[in-house]
Amino acid sequence: MAEDRLSTIFAALADPTRRAILTRLAEGEATVSELAEPFSISLPAISRHLKVLEQAGLISRSRSAQWRSSRLEAAPLREATEWMDRYRQFWDVNFTRLDAHLKRVQEGPMS
Repeated sequence: MAEDRLSTIFAALADPTRRAILTRLAEGEATVSELAEPFSISLPAISRHLKVLEQAGLISRSRSAQWRSSRLEAAPLREATEWMDRYRQFWDVNFTRLDAHLKRVQEGPMS
């Protein structure tokens, strides 16, 4: 059974190294070597992370001469955010209700 797109996106985002790579790419394009700088892992390991991000559609990669750079693709992040937003709205409504209830409890019974 093939995974759905949202599951692939969230699986890619589940790893802190991949999230850090996306944070760096939000600043602009970068090569594998530039992306690897802050990590104490090998270039092949960074390349594997990039492959996961690329398969999820979160980055795109291009080649110019001997350099291969990566750049952030924001559309899948928007897709994940829109899915999560429905639940944020649910919690906002429930927190508003809880806040109103706590105010009533603090005011005490009416005299």
